[in-house]
Amino acid sequence: MMFGQLSHRESITDIINCLSSHQKAVYHLGIKQVVAVSTLTRANENRDWRIYADFANHLLGITRPLYLNDNEFCIELDNTVYAFDSTTIDLCLSVFAWARFRKAKAAIKLHTLIDIRGNLPVFIHITEGKVHDVNALDELEFEENAFYVMDRGYIDYKRLARINQAGSFFVVRAKDNLKFRCVESRKVDKATGLRCDQTIRLTGNKSAKDYPVYLRRTKYYDRVNKATLVLLSNSFGIEAIQIAMLYKQRWQVELFFKWVKQHLRITTFWGHSENAVKTQIWIAVCTYLLVAYIKKQLDIKHSLYEIMQILSVSIFSKIPVNELFKNIKNEHEHDYVRNQLDIFDL
Repeated sequence: MMFGQLSHRESITDIINCLSSHQKAVYHLGIKQVVAVSTLTRANENRDWRIYADFANHLLGITRPLYLNDNEFCIELDNTVYAFDSTTIDLCLSVFAWARFRKAKAAIKLHTLIDIRGNLPVFIHITEGKVHDVNALDELEFEENAFYVMDRGYIDYKRLARINQAGSFFVVRAKDNLKFRCVESRKVDKATGLRCDQTIRLTGNKSAKDYPVYLRRTKYYDRVNKATLVLLSNSFGIEAIQIAMLYKQRWQVELFFKWVKQHLRITTFWGHSENAVKTQIWIAVCTYLLVAYIKKQLDIKHSLYEIMQILSVSIFSKIPVNELFKNIKNEHEHDYVRNQLDIFDL
């Protein structure tokens, strides 16, 4: 294996082994001996994870403005749109005892808020796996006039009322046991997949008390999956079809989780403490934001996935970054990405 031919699937161990068999390249990089696994582990254990979290926030500050007018955002809204969700990363209980999830299982949760324009993580909260998703809403400071798109796991009417009181908007999938009274029903174009657009009041004893004002209830039929989605929102100023399109954008956070897990290797941890795990996750986020930054700064037309692929096979190359992407055919993302986004026939 020669330098410049490393694939994204190869682990840090593979790279270290490769370095040991190419001493000239090792000395050229300033590494005078093989890096031991224990060295990486000790670094993750002892260096405060907040160093990397602060660096990620700095990267976000310089990257996010580059995506404000991103042409890939297909909904005509001036509002900022966020998707909020979590992913669970399984761990070995005997090694990660601090992250107990179930009786014989450990896990952590990555609660993430994604800015849909650019698919950038603007908030990450790491908890033990047993923490319920809805509790992470308490950690957010809601932005006025912004939309927050969530799945039905985040249905908590007292917390939704807090979003409404902050002058923000939400789009969330309703649970099947929703109790309500229809106050007004508006006409919809059923050819678009819409089935109803209503103004409602909640009638459940607790829900009516927690959320005493009007809600908007939109029903949409997904022709592809042959499923009917019922969506709740506190926004009455946009079209009903835009609510369905906003919910479609929630899948961007799922793609972020898949991308990070598959291509930034946070499923194998170097260190077993809480600090080591958080360090590695934040380093992965920093890498993601760096790739997003150079994509816009250098006006690279390739996807984030393709950029990471090209960088991974040129890890020891002296070629300037912008030169790496010349004369390389721009290909589409893998099929699983296209299929995952194709949940509506809009």
